Amino acid sequence: MVELIIVLAICAGIVVWKMRPVAGVQTITTDDLQTMLRDPDKIFIDVRSAGDFNKMHVAPFLNDPNGKGIAALPKDKEIVVMCRSGLRSLETCKKLKKLGYDRVTNVKGGITSYQQRGEL
Repeated sequence: MVELIIVLAICAGIVVWKMRPVAGVQTITTDDLQTMLRDPDKIFIDVRSAGDFNKMHVAPFLNDPNGKGIAALPKDKEIVVMCRSGLRSLETCKKLKKLGYDRVTNVKGGITSYQQRGEL
């Protein structure tokens, strides 16, 4: 029982550590996202699998599973990244920052949060 508690505490710590704010990465809610979707100065990337994206997605997001094509994105536009829950997209945002992208935004809660809004 004690071992289970220790393992659960470690797992919770890892999740909290992965969700910590990253310098230079803006985090927005799905409410904030609604006001941005028609902005031509932004590029919207969904890093979920192609299958998940094809089942349901938010227009105008483009699918780039696991962020494999992010290095080819233009650096003069803001990049808004979404996944299922916000974890993978945050990791992609970190990669974008390391590649020299200045304006990087993560959608907190991802498509799951967007679904809960009743938008899809």
